[in-house]
Amino acid sequence: MTYDALIPVIRRLALQAGDKIMQIYEADDFDVKVKSDSSPVTEADEAADALISAGLREAFPEILLVTEEQADSHSEKGETFLIVDPLDGTKEFINRRGDFTVNIAFVENGVPTRGVVYAPARGRMFYTRADGQAVEETGALDKDQPGALTPIAVSKPDNSALMIVASKSHRDQATEDYINKYQVRDSKSAGSSLKFCLVATGEADLYPRVGRTMEWDTAAGHAVLAGAGGDVVRFDDHTPLTYGKDGYANPFFIAYAPGVDLKEA
Repeated sequence: MTYDALIPVIRRLALQAGDKIMQIYEADDFDVKVKSDSSPVTEADEAADALISAGLREAFPEILLVTEEQADSHSEKGETFLIVDPLDGTKEFINRRGDFTVNIAFVENGVPTRGVVYAPARGRMFYTRADGQAVEETGALDKDQPGALTPIAVSKPDNSALMIVASKSHRDQATEDYINKYQVRDSKSAGSSLKFCLVATGEADLYPRVGRTMEWDTAAGHAVLAGAGGDVVRFDDHTPLTYGKDGYANPFFIAYAPGVDLKEA
């Protein structure tokens, strides 16, 4: 598989999944179930997962596929794999707040090297080109013909006036205590993997996450941020956040634009 083959497929599948999600989102009602870990799952999660999984398995049958909604895949291990969160921000979806995303990423040797993040209710689409550069696509978002692509890049941070983005659904005292170590010009809340993309576009300088996440929550956003010149490190020791860990669970982490003077945990 080449990056040139990968990118059109994951872009198209993200857009198709977004259409499926929005059909359910705009309906009068939709079913919500509770998974074994007490997190919610909707028919939109399941429909998007089925669509993306079928498309990836058809296009790249030789590559391991790990997806949030297929528990059997969580015990699979490999150096190279595709990882999917078909609907990140399910709580945002249920509450009809719009900050939810489709996420597909490709991981090689512990590093998410390519990915797509699509926020269908926001009409925002971010991905890495085959050459690794992160872009935002605007226009009609046609399934087969990409529109205008704008290369994106992280900010040049001013450590005396930082812009912070933090979780909308998980903004707790520990997060506030860490943010308070910085000189902050402003902060905003956003849901799902959009937070990575806001750092990638320079709309924010720093995104600390002091809370539980899984690799499928972060891999695509991490790839987009890396392709824009940003970085993601562990919260505890500022070493790189790696992928393919046991159970695909993440430690706390910090996503940021290089130039931010990172504070200790």
